[in-house]
Amino acid sequence: MHANLRLLAGCLIALMSTTASAAWQVISAEPGKRVEIDRSSITRDERGKTVALGRIILEKPIIDPKTSSAYRIVQALSSYDCTARSYSTLKRSYFKEEGQLLREEEVKVQVEMPVRSGMLDDKLLREVCRPKAVGEAATAARRTADKVNEASGELRKANEALLQKEVKRANLQAPPAEKAEPESKRATPFAPVGRTVASAPAPMIGALAAPRREARPHAMGHAEPPAAPQAHAEFHWSYEAEGGPDNWGRLRPEYATCASGKRQSPIDIRDGFRVDLEPVQFVYRPSQFRVVDNGHTIQVEVSGSSISLLGKNYELVQFHFHRPSEERVNGKSFDMVAHLVHRSEDGRLAVVAVLLEKGVEHPLIQTVWNNLPLEKNEYVTPPGLSIDLGQLLPADKSYYTYMGSLTTPPCSEGVLWLVLKQPQQISPEQLAIFTRLYRHNARPIQPSFGRMIKESR
Repeated sequence: MHANLRLLAGCLIALMSTTASAAWQVISAEPGKRVEIDRSSITRDERGKTVALGRIILEKPIIDPKTSSAYRIVQALSSYDCTARSYSTLKRSYFKEEGQLLREEEVKVQVEMPVRSGMLDDKLLREVCRPKAVGEAATAARRTADKVNEASGELRKANEALLQKEVKRANLQAPPAEKAEPESKRATPFAPVGRTVASAPAPMIGALAAPRREARPHAMGHAEPPAAPQAHAEFHWSYEAEGGPDNWGRLRPEYATCASGKRQSPIDIRDGFRVDLEPVQFVYRPSQFRVVDNGHTIQVEVSGSSISLLGKNYELVQFHFHRPSEERVNGKSFDMVAHLVHRSEDGRLAVVAVLLEKGVEHPLIQTVWNNLPLEKNEYVTPPGLSIDLGQLLPADKSYYTYMGSLTTPPCSEGVLWLVLKQPQQISPEQLAIFTRLYRHNARPIQPSFGRMIKESR
């Protein structure tokens, strides 16, 4: 029985990889989710752009804040400009399970987002813009799709028979009070249904709103912990109580680096080598933007800006805020900090930290505050409005630098940190607005373990 299942699964996976017409095609698969497009949905609109349907299938469902119900599939109808290498999302649909629609939402303001080489966006664009099969190739594709559906049905029947056999055996061995697990909670090989429900949606992955169980601002916030409570796996990460930083490493296996890592952030920046550091080349341009309260911070997504350092270019993806500042300088903490998250073509991260202290009103931050969303996990994209990211930078761009990590789960290491030495000012009123939303959203200082720290002299 097991051998037959493995054979059927192997055949189905092989068939799915070649399916084009009237079938979902897997673009990316990783633990917890997979991304697919429906090649049969690919069409041209009157503007000459390519429209396609894509979806993310999660291993475990998450709670929809609008309906308080759980969904496991997010479908997005998007428009792609194959020449300009950009996309915009037209509509999103949330499904409890396959074919069980929870809700739909039209995207009222379409924002053209650039596609970055080497990222998931790039994979989606290449598949969507690839010419469709014609003639005999199309016929062969349809036949392949029929075979996929047939194999899928056979696999489902075989898997169900195996599950029933295993449940029957378990019932024979279990005490009389035990019952077989409900049908709705049984897993299938390709779309396992989780038994725990997470509560935080996530940032955009390509044209799809990729739900997540941690905020990666998209992906960013940036000694052994005490023993965790018995039900610890049920907690979502936070900045206090059972889900707080002391327990992050025990909440989920993928968060283990939060407890075991030796290059964690933030740190108290002190005793650095004063040297002639290469200046960071900031290429910050006025940009359209969108604001989201992701449940951990206020985050602003932008495009078209970058930094260069040591011959490497990093594109600015987003910036967000912490109160108080996560990093300290010679033991001193600041009222807030803005973290500007950049990513290179090879996926490496560089974070520029701008320290904030009480003083005069900051115009860029006020623009962000003016466009705060009324609900968490909802985006506000002000039409016809842009922000000048250069305003966020101080006149003196000397900096401290060290290698660290994300300051939020999963606490991945290998992040280049660039902490600007000169603070910027924020008014008491602006500080009070953020404090009403997030009184404290800073990870505690982490051990430096003798890491090298450099500073501009």
